Amino acid sequence: MAHSNRELADFLRRARSLGDPARAGLPADGRVRRVPGLRREEVALLAGVSTDYYARLEQGRRIVPSPAVVAAIGRALELDAAGRAHLEALIGRSAGPARGRARGVQRVRPGLHQLLDALDGEPALLLGRRTDVLASNRMARALFTDFDRIPAVERNYARWMFLDREARSLFADWEPHARATVESLRLDAGNDPGDRSTNALVAELRERSPEFARWWDEHRVHQRTHGSKRLNHPPVGELTVEYETFALPGDPDTSLYVYTAEAGSASREALNLLASWNLTGDTGIRSSVANPSA
Repeated sequence: MAHSNRELADFLRRARSLGDPARAGLPADGRVRRVPGLRREEVALLAGVSTDYYARLEQGRRIVPSPAVVAAIGRALELDAAGRAHLEALIGRSAGPARGRARGVQRVRPGLHQLLDALDGEPALLLGRRTDVLASNRMARALFTDFDRIPAVERNYARWMFLDREARSLFADWEPHARATVESLRLDAGNDPGDRSTNALVAELRERSPEFARWWDEHRVHQRTHGSKRLNHPPVGELTVEYETFALPGDPDTSLYVYTAEAGSASREALNLLASWNLTGDTGIRSSVANPSA
């Protein structure tokens, strides 16, 4: 099978296994289902294509469906916006094999550094491709870890999340946040599968973290836009922060994450206390240099 799109085949199979025939409005056919999810012929029926056509697509054959067919398959599999975007990216690769290449180093323009510093009372991060931490303000370094002390080549959010012991203890519910990080990285990797740095990061994390390897193989994708994080922060105790994600039109591969706490809440008081301890810019409140041993 020349130039088989194995990533597409894997994603379609796993998405199909999560389907619900009843929710999809399919009539019961009386057959015993040996595995959960939708059958190939059911996805084909819902998408309005032949079973053979869908089967060849799920086998990773080198075919490129029309945008209408891609949209129909996304609806049949009940994919969310991130899933549909990932499907489109994977199908776009069917025209030929991905070739390994290195993308240019991302730079943060001065205005964005000034913006981070202006958000003085709120932790803020700039994340780039493959969740690289491009910049952080003093509050983010005090709340999470001093990313500036991590060697630039290792300054990556996913790497910190999985390979730093303190990251595991910092999050009150580490697993869902770690899984979301994997799913976000999956989405980014699908957009540019030939990127050498992304592939090297994934290979390292698969080798060094059993959880990462298991969740990566689930082939789920997720686009983090907002949410909350519960933290057990050594100096200030338990707190919950809400985050919002901002896309930067001039920097399509860069996202701004800003973390806040409700006014008057105990979490807001904890952030204020953290800010007062860190007024000098000393981010050594937590001895949180990334630990290379998991």
